[in-house]
Amino acid sequence: MGCYNCCMRCLGGIPYTSLVATLMCFSGVALFCGCGHQALTETERLIEYYFARNLQDYITLAYIIQYFQYIIYALASFFFLYCILLLAEGFYTTSAAKQTFGEFRSTVCGRCLGTTFIAVTYALAVLWLVVYAFSALPVFFFYNMASTCHIIDELSDSTSNINQLCIDARQYGLLPWNAMPGKACGMTLSTTCKTKEFQLTYDLFIAAFAGAGITLLALLYGFLHLATMRLYLRERRRKHKAEFVDLNLFGTPVMDWKRGLSSPYGAPDQEL
Repeated sequence: MGCYNCCMRCLGGIPYTSLVATLMCFSGVALFCGCGHQALTETERLIEYYFARNLQDYITLAYIIQYFQYIIYALASFFFLYCILLLAEGFYTTSAAKQTFGEFRSTVCGRCLGTTFIAVTYALAVLWLVVYAFSALPVFFFYNMASTCHIIDELSDSTSNINQLCIDARQYGLLPWNAMPGKACGMTLSTTCKTKEFQLTYDLFIAAFAGAGITLLALLYGFLHLATMRLYLRERRRKHKAEFVDLNLFGTPVMDWKRGLSSPYGAPDQEL
């Protein structure tokens, strides 16, 4: 029974909500960063092989992709550290909430730290919402490209106007307007869609988009949990103070840490 009680006590102190939010954040960031990094590399190859003939046409895009990959490295490192701190805050908050308030005293530093985590998590959720929106842009581009290829395959046996169906990378800002050819049309586009590079890049961007969504849900989940626990602790502290005042009104001795045990009514000769 002693081992069982010890195990149950340890399991009861685990912040399951913070643990779920941390695991979601870890998996979402790993999916977004890993798939996003490889998808950017495959996008550069796809543009180089099928949409541009001159290195100067896509050199700017190559630099932009390289910068985004550096940002992905920084995001992975930051969220790895932040998720650990968020889980530690969850352990602290849960253990503090489970203690009796006769023994528990929240400090100003602890309250400021909890408020800081709530504010930072909220700010990260707002910023990550922008990242989530931008991660949908490459999915939109490859979806249009796949849809156009599907139309070309259906019309290839019935019409000769399939060469008018094109995907122009210059319209999406991937290449400058003077890039040649800058677009793929007809059967050339259909052949491009059937390559392994296209299928792999499309799947990687979908996975990165899903990872960004999971990360956003984790941040919102963590923010709501921290805010809820903050309100819960504040309410418990308020009730504890109210009960303490009620006990003093009924003449319960109170402890004066400077003078020892004393009555809440003061000295007998003290004027009211």
